Amino acid sequence: MKFIDNLRSKLSGLYDAMSRYPLTVLFLLAAAIVNAKSINLDEPFYKLFLTFAVGACLSVLAQAAFERFFEKFSHRLVLMVICVLLTVGYFLIVNQYTTTNLETWIRTSVTVFALVIAYIWVPVIKSTISFNESFMSSFKSFFNSLLFSVVLFIGISLIIGAIDLLLFQVDEKAYMHALNIISVLFAPIYFLSLIPVYPGVLSKNLFKESIYHNNKKIARCSSCPRFLEILISYIIIPLLSIYTIILVIYIAKNITGKFWTDNRLEPMLVGFAITVILLCILSSRIENKFAELFRKIFPKVLVPIVVFQIVSSVLRTQDTGITHERYYVILFGIFAAVSGVFLSFIPIRKNGIVAILLIAFSLFSIVPPVDAFTISRTNQLKMLESVLIKNNMLQDNKITPNASVPEGDKKIISNTINYLKMMEYTKDIGYLGKDFNLYNNFYDTFGFYRYGENMYGQGSVHMSLNQQSPIIISGYDALVVVNFYFEKDNPDSSNKLCDFKKSGKTYTISNTNSLDSGKMWLSNDNDEELIRVNMKDVFSKFDTSPVGNYQISKDSMTADQATFTLENDKAIISLVALNLNIEKSNSQYPYSGDFYVLVKIK
Repeated sequence: MKFIDNLRSKLSGLYDAMSRYPLTVLFLLAAAIVNAKSINLDEPFYKLFLTFAVGACLSVLAQAAFERFFEKFSHRLVLMVICVLLTVGYFLIVNQYTTTNLETWIRTSVTVFALVIAYIWVPVIKSTISFNESFMSSFKSFFNSLLFSVVLFIGISLIIGAIDLLLFQVDEKAYMHALNIISVLFAPIYFLSLIPVYPGVLSKNLFKESIYHNNKKIARCSSCPRFLEILISYIIIPLLSIYTIILVIYIAKNITGKFWTDNRLEPMLVGFAITVILLCILSSRIENKFAELFRKIFPKVLVPIVVFQIVSSVLRTQDTGITHERYYVILFGIFAAVSGVFLSFIPIRKNGIVAILLIAFSLFSIVPPVDAFTISRTNQLKMLESVLIKNNMLQDNKITPNASVPEGDKKIISNTINYLKMMEYTKDIGYLGKDFNLYNNFYDTFGFYRYGENMYGQGSVHMSLNQQSPIIISGYDALVVVNFYFEKDNPDSSNKLCDFKKSGKTYTISNTNSLDSGKMWLSNDNDEELIRVNMKDVFSKFDTSPVGNYQISKDSMTADQATFTLENDKAIISLVALNLNIEKSNSQYPYSGDFYVLVKIK
């Protein structure tokens, strides 16, 4: 009987949530339908899905504002119309792009995050309920919803699996459809059903009995569970204290050294700041010595640590420029430092200032011209152009390839191009062109191979000559095809490749394949060496990438690109690479290649 009563209560809560948030339910239903269509057609409809997701968040916020400040149905209708117009405006903005790029995803994610924080904050503006209570209610509702959704999906998956195994075959897409319905429809609606109606203009019109029950629900939803209180007070806070001591010791020991360049520390400090701020809010109503000491000490400790992190991140931009990731790290550091100052001095009930700051910084980061993407795009483009101009590679909006660029500048060019291409900005750069391809056009455009730190592979280069590229052999006295490879354990013994005659004299081309002293040379019939080629120099011409993990593949070298030429006062020797492989992970045969060898006797 109790089970039936609980089930009836849950279903009643879901119905009340759908009645309370009708526009939200419509947006969620539309998102679920779009997702279902995407699953059936194996074709993503990201723009529509993101649009409905934003619309759902806007409508939830509008309902919270209505309950707090308004009471007439006309007011609610106006707020709904505003939501629909804003949602249509969002769709028009994203629909002007041919693809849903990374920038769109990040902007949308930040927007949704700001709307969610606003939803938690708006109901308690100038209210008897504090932001801490509203946040705790949402925190508990989120994990309740998550738990129910996971259990429900596992159960439905087992049922589908049993039907497929024992009764009849079920389309494998059934699992995805189940996940779609649960995650897009059930989970958000169930979450909303757990959020109480906070005191506001609308709640004043409820009957006294309804007000009493609603206040009880608010108290129940916003209370800190005993389990969470013990977890925070006696486990998380002590562990965080030890972690903080380790951070402080590290910073103190390395403040004059590698702290400013240690990339590993940045995510640790960001995670530390998030944890401290989150715990300050969650522990705000816990009354014990651990929680009280935490609230008094940690916000003050947070400020200097975060300031150090901000300075360190700013210093790193001198080498890497500003990317949207670095922008957000610095912006979050500023937010955390300001929040730490407020949390150190304002009363606990005023923690809502953190929400205001978070919403303000989030909106700041997506509104041009100070947003993360305008700033990063402008900075990376200026950084690229300054290096190109310094190396005389950019003139009249055209790039001149230059293989002799210093290694540091090669890395800057590679990194900026990688970033601009990742963000799909290269199509708007005139001197690169709309069809610029990072893998096929980089060498031809800049004259060297890009640093491949983010590419796959283990230090390898594979290239071949374009079969349609003509090779000019006029003026040479001999041509021979040579298969050359460096072998680690090969003794330094010479191999005669071929003999040829000119003007009654015999000339010999020989080589050695030793890894330490691989070479090729030309000698006359008196065994006098006329010219010598160090084969490591030949392979180095093509291995212009850094040491590390990278993979370069080029299948269309022209004859000029594939040619290595050496000349002295006795002879000229040219090697044209037909196929060339550099495998630094292969210690036995790291270099190999097939070459046309052309020789001219002077």
